[in-house]
Amino acid sequence: MIPGAGKLTTKAIAVIVIVAMLDAVGLSPVIMVFVTGVFLVVWLFARRAQAREVERIFEFYIAADAILREEERRWYGFEIAEVIEHGESLLEVMPDPPPLNYYALGTLYQRLGNHQATVEYISRLIDDESYDETHRTKPSPQLRRYVMMLRRLEYHPSAAPQTLAAIRSLERARQRHATSMLVESRALLETQEKLGLQPEKRVVEEVKPAEPEVTFAPSLPLSAISAPPPISKVLHDIYADETRAQYSR
Repeated sequence: MIPGAGKLTTKAIAVIVIVAMLDAVGLSPVIMVFVTGVFLVVWLFARRAQAREVERIFEFYIAADAILREEERRWYGFEIAEVIEHGESLLEVMPDPPPLNYYALGTLYQRLGNHQATVEYISRLIDDESYDETHRTKPSPQLRRYVMMLRRLEYHPSAAPQTLAAIRSLERARQRHATSMLVESRALLETQEKLGLQPEKRVVEEVKPAEPEVTFAPSLPLSAISAPPPISKVLHDIYADETRAQYSR
């Protein structure tokens, strides 16, 4: 039996049992129909909310893959930070997020130069076997729904080709570069720690001689400063010069 069909049958039996219990209590058919309708509406909304949470994971994959692909397109730091915030919010929604989520976050942090966060996320995939897909034997409802949607995309690639292409691109990059990325980020952190042990010596070496202070000439006394001629006198002189020039011709 298909797991989805079995769950639907279980829910249908539960609804029948609830209706039978309400009928045994002596409630009117109108009330029973109303209660059943409310139950179905709440169930549909909850199911849609869970599906939307899983859809947000695939949206994160698309955004992360667009940034990480080698292209001439240049991304602003706040754009990468917003995608990281999106991916980290999914960790709070799903208790057992897919390992690909950790890889995408670690790679995005490396793009920003935050190697500490890169090591934190990528080391879970490399050093801890419990984060591997094969060890997820007791999935949460969110992870089970995620896997169902993922397999559906794989069986029907034309349904969402962009999403499937992003997932496959991230998976290939994870297999090829996850280990080397972790080694590189750890080496950079060790280098930064070694350089951080001698901050005072570096400051002394980089001290430059003080530049001579710029001085200004002393201002003239107020008595020596003459006010400019009024604008009327200036215009009169200009017109007088033009009149003389005309008569001289």
